[in-house]
Amino acid sequence: MNSSKTKQRPLAIDLFAGAGGMSLGFEQAGFDIVAAVELDPIHCAAHEFNFPYSATICADISKLTGEEIRRRANLSNEHIDVVFGGPPCQGFSMIGKRTLDDPRNSLMMQFIRIVCELRPKIFVLENVAGLTVGKHIKFLKEIYSAFEAKGYQVRSPYRILNASSFGVPQDRRRVIILGALNGQQLPKYPTETTHPFGKTTTTKLPLFEERSTPSVWDALCDLPNIEDNDDLFDSDCCKAKFGEPSTYSALLRGLSRAMDDFSYPRKHDPDLLTSSMRTEHTAESIARFKRTKGGTTEPVSRFFKLAKDGLCNTLRAGTASDRGAYTSPRPIHPVFPRCITVREAARIHSYPDWFRFHRTKWHGMRQIGNSVPPLLARAVGACVRRALGAKPIMPTKEIDLGNPRLLEFTMTQAAEHFDVPADVIPPRERLVVNA
Repeated sequence: MNSSKTKQRPLAIDLFAGAGGMSLGFEQAGFDIVAAVELDPIHCAAHEFNFPYSATICADISKLTGEEIRRRANLSNEHIDVVFGGPPCQGFSMIGKRTLDDPRNSLMMQFIRIVCELRPKIFVLENVAGLTVGKHIKFLKEIYSAFEAKGYQVRSPYRILNASSFGVPQDRRRVIILGALNGQQLPKYPTETTHPFGKTTTTKLPLFEERSTPSVWDALCDLPNIEDNDDLFDSDCCKAKFGEPSTYSALLRGLSRAMDDFSYPRKHDPDLLTSSMRTEHTAESIARFKRTKGGTTEPVSRFFKLAKDGLCNTLRAGTASDRGAYTSPRPIHPVFPRCITVREAARIHSYPDWFRFHRTKWHGMRQIGNSVPPLLARAVGACVRRALGAKPIMPTKEIDLGNPRLLEFTMTQAAEHFDVPADVIPPRERLVVNA
């Protein structure tokens, strides 16, 4: 473990961690992420890059035990404060196959098993809103009963939270289920905030006027124009000049800091534009994108064009290689006739600019679309911290990010790095939605 980890901070474990959206949100809420479990080696590599102090465990959760997680995280007998995570949801997503007997739903039961083996004081389960619809309510009740049988109280009713209510310029709804050991104070749900940025400290800029929810343009306004750099056809990063930020983008660039952000500062180059590989659209697609009005869907590609003063639609992940490797449609930029970049999607998702993703658009967009927006996770994490009675501690020491090569791995290289079989995720058959 990295020596910069603050021992007094409450300890958290992320299951089904992906690249680390919930990890980041809970770190911002004042937790140390002592371990993250994820099956996909590409996602594990991104998590290791962004959370070098955490134990990244690349493994099939159904083959892990709580004792094994403890051993690999060097936890010995330390008590775990919170375990959180979102088991893959294809079995009951409202946009996919909806059957209670879908075998993929077995991962929900693995989540319950690991939580009960680790015995954290509190758990947080997040998932698609489809878990609360129709016959799936029966499955939801089974989840409650399974935890209660193991000595956990579960807050009822559950809540569906929209990320846009917590400072994220995106319409994204997730069901959040909170539970605590019997005798432990049960966390409350966060309330919608009219000032999602909270109070800020400013190091380089005056405070900008705050609004109740940032817009798409608040997220994108200061990003460099990628059309000015042809190198981005082959690389995902370059030195660039950023523009005048909004309050929201100033926070993501690290020019100011929210008073309730207790994350570890990362060492990074603020002049480096990352996760911004360009897409070469056809002349016909460019013409169609230009004709499309913001806030509407382009009729041929069915891509949604973002409105500058509006919210983004829910960013989707697309499918992994074992399900066809479809690239999910990226929204059209509100100003330029092209799809948004991975960095622009990350801004809309509330990731800071130091947080990096796999260099390819396919993996990068999967990592964002599969993740919980950090600002939403931060709001939930703050409620958990308060229930624990833990005083937030603001770190002062910057930590280094991981080796950038982690973000360039092929699946085979990532699997070798984590010493797992190369076919842990079946090989990709590239199927792309044309634009």
